[in-house]
Formats: sequence, structure tokens, C-alpha cells
Amino acid sequence: MLSTTPGGPQTLVWTEQPDLSPGKGELLVDIRAAGVNFPDTLIIRDLYQMKPPRPFAPGGEIAGVVAALGEGVSGYEIGDRVLALTGHGGFATQICVAAKQAVKFPDAMPFEDAAGFVFTYGTSYHALKDRAQLKAGETLLILGAAGGVGAAAIELGKSMGAKVIAAVSSEEKAAFCKKIGADETLVYSREMSRDEQKEFSNNIKELSGKAGVDVVYDAVGGNYAEPALRTMAWLGRYLVVGFPAGIPELPLNLPLLKGCDIRGVFWGASVFRDPKGHEENMAELQELYGAGKIKPQICDVLPMTKAADALEMMQDRRVMGKVVLTNS
Repeated sequence: MLSTTPGGPQTLVWTEQPDLSPGKGELLVDIRAAGVNFPDTLIIRDLYQMKPPRPFAPGGEIAGVVAALGEGVSGYEIGDRVLALTGHGGFATQICVAAKQAVKFPDAMPFEDAAGFVFTYGTSYHALKDRAQLKAGETLLILGAAGGVGAAAIELGKSMGAKVIAAVSSEEKAAFCKKIGADETLVYSREMSRDEQKEFSNNIKELSGKAGVDVVYDAVGGNYAEPALRTMAWLGRYLVVGFPAGIPELPLNLPLLKGCDIRGVFWGASVFRDPKGHEENMAELQELYGAGKIKPQICDVLPMTKAADALEMMQDRRVMGKVVLTNS
């Protein structure tokens, strides 16, 4: 599914391409499933940090089977089941990935789970563990909690012993968050006026108590950010994860008054800057999966040829959990 010109999901074209051959240090992977994530809706519009040369296929995470080994590759065999963070190229039938980027996964994990695993849990675990140092007994507020990374943050927050407040845009999404472990839920307005910001902030304070929120996981941005920042506890950590509602303008007197930090979460960059830390995190996440403490919340599985439909669902915020594309 190729992006040949900047634009929305309907600009993508399903095109037959020549078979690939792995280069030095690469694996050729037959893609069985690919996860759909919000950055995929941005990269096709040239609005993401990374801008691949066209034509390219979107799709930043895949799960599949090793079909061939490039020169110098060791530790893998043809037929191994692997998942990988690819950046782009995942909405296809084949892909070549650097062997060091691939992670083996067990037969007990379905391809659909594996394809919905690395991006959302990798992002949220890096955010909560590495950036926030979330501790048992702390209060965690998640904005956009019903989305892929938000749902992962709920499960991970609970596994780390936190009290989790899930903030979402509908009662249906609130029920979903409760189902997967949120202790409390808040429904915010889709249009956040100044009065609604104050109400939202007061509602957060009521649920978090006098001490306030220790960690805010903000995957929304826009006018939702300031009211959440106003609820921070002393020495709290505000995580900037994404901003589909727009890049917020925050009054910097608030971090001063509350002694709190605003911390960026750029998981994709951290994978390349700290590969050892990424490897450790992925191993720990697989342990949590094996123990039944986390499991990708897949709301829909579509054929790879329906990638444009999946991206429309994502950009319209109709997704609760993950959408996965599969090759039959």
C-alpha cells in the first residue's frame, strides 16, 4: 500500500512490487500482520518527524516469518517468528529489516497480538518506566486512554501498582477503560472551552485527592494539556506523548509553582539511541504478556488491502485499542 503523494488515507495505492532481497545484516520477513498507529496518519501527509522518500508504504510495526537471511546475519533461522519496529514499510507483504531491530516471539503469541505489541507497549513502557519512573502507590492520569498507547498505559500502570485515572471522550470509551483495569474514568468534552477546562481540572482533582496527580500521560495535547498540568502533585512528571488535538501552549509558571517536570517521550528515537535498554524493555514486556498482565486490545482486524479504511478510523478517533491489518 504505497503513498505516492502527500495526502490522506485515500491517496494510498495498492501496487504490485518486485520481490525483495535482504542486504547485509538484514532479514527478509514475510509480513503476516501489521499494527496501525496514529503516526501512520501523519507520515502519509508529511507531518511526521520522519519523512521517507516516495513512494513508500506506511506501517511502523510488523509481525511475520523470516523468509531469508542477509549476509552476516546470525541468531536467526528461516521460519522464525519475529516482530519489528520498522518506521514505515509495514503495510505490505514483505519487508527487509535490520536483524538487530527484530525480536523473536513465541508460538503462543498470535501474529495479530505481536503486530499490536511493539509500538504501543514499547512507547508506554518507555514512558512510564524510563521517563516517569512510575512507582507503586502513585496516581497516573492518562489522556486519550482508549487509544492504542493509552490502553497499553492503563495495563502497564496497573501492573506497576499505580492508581489509574483514564480520561476519554465518550462513555463507551470509559467503559472500555474500566474493563481493562482503570480505577477511575473521566469523560471530557470534544470541544474544550475555558469553562470546560476548569471543570475538567476540578474533576481530576476530585478523583486524585489533595495530593494531586503524580504522573500525567498526555497522548492528546491541545486544550486538554493545561487543565491536566494544573492538577500535578509536587515533583510530578508530565509526559508529552502526542498531540492529535494540537500542540498545546502551556503556562510555564505552573511547573515552577508545582516543582514538576515536563518530559518528552520520543520512543522511536530512544530505540536507536539506547538499543540495550530497548532490548531489556521488550524482554520484560514479553514476561508481562506471558504472565497475562498485558494483552493487546484489538478492536478490529482488516485485510492489508483495507489499510486506507483503517487509517481513517484512526484519524477520526474511532479506535478503542488497536486495529491490525493482516495478509491472508
